Amino acid sequence: MLLHPQPDPVAIALGPLKVHWYGLMYLAAFMLFLFMGRYRLRLPHVALQGWKKEDLDDLLFYGVLGVVLGGRLGEVLFYQPLYYLQHPLEIPQVWRGGMSYHGGFLGVLAAMWLWAKRRGKHLGDVYDFIAPLVPLGYACGRLGNFINAELPGRAADPTLAWAMQWPGIAYPVHPSPLYQALVDGVLLFIIVWLFAAKARPRLAVGALYVMLYGCARFFTEFFRVPDYEVPLGFATISSGQMLSLPMIVAGGVLLWLSYRGFFADKKN
Repeated sequence: MLLHPQPDPVAIALGPLKVHWYGLMYLAAFMLFLFMGRYRLRLPHVALQGWKKEDLDDLLFYGVLGVVLGGRLGEVLFYQPLYYLQHPLEIPQVWRGGMSYHGGFLGVLAAMWLWAKRRGKHLGDVYDFIAPLVPLGYACGRLGNFINAELPGRAADPTLAWAMQWPGIAYPVHPSPLYQALVDGVLLFIIVWLFAAKARPRLAVGALYVMLYGCARFFTEFFRVPDYEVPLGFATISSGQMLSLPMIVAGGVLLWLSYRGFFADKKN
C-alpha cells in the first residue's frame, strides 16, 4: 500500500508571502494553454480562420477570469453552499483549494461568449479552438488537489498495488485525484488533440470534448468519495455524476448537429 506523500502545500515562503502549490498548478495550466495554443495557431485549418497570437493572449485573460470566478462560485453554489454561507470571508480564498470544474466550465463558456461577441468571432470557432487546450490544465488542477490531500477516493482493496493511505483516513483508498488527472485530463487530451489536428465541422471539436469529459468524469466519480449523492430512479449517483450527465447529452446532441451542418456558414 502506498502512502500519501503529504507535501507542504506552500511551495515558496518569502516572509509573509506564501506561494502555494495549488496556485502554481493553475499557473502551469495557463502556461500550457499558451504553449499549445501557439502550436495550434500554425495548423493550416486553424490559420485559415484568421487566428492571431494576440487573440490567444486575450483568450487566456478571459479564460482565467472564467475559470477562477466560475470555479469558485461553482464550489460555493454546487457543493458547499451552507458552509460558505456561514464562512463568507473564505469564498475568495482560492489558494486553500475548492474549485468546481463544472462551475469553471460554465464560467469559461460565458467568458468566451463575451470575447467572441466583442471580437466578431463565431462562438463555435472559439470553442473548437480552446477545447484541446483545456484537458491538461484540468490535470494540473487535479494534481493540486492531490498535493492538498483533497478529494479522497472510496475505500480500496489493500492488495491493490496503488491503494493509498490518505491523511486522516484509517483505511486504504483509491487516489481519485490522480485517476481524474490521468483519465479526465491526460487521456482526454490525447483523444481531443488528435481529433482536432484535422479540419472538422464547426463545433465538432468542442462538442466532442464536452461529451467525452462528461463520460470520463462519470466513470472516475465511481472511485471518489462524493460530496453528496443524488437518487436517480433505482440508483444513486454522486453530485459530480449528476452534473456530468447534461454534458454527455448536450455534447452528443451538438456533435450530431455539427456533422449535420447545423453550425456551418449559410451559403447564399
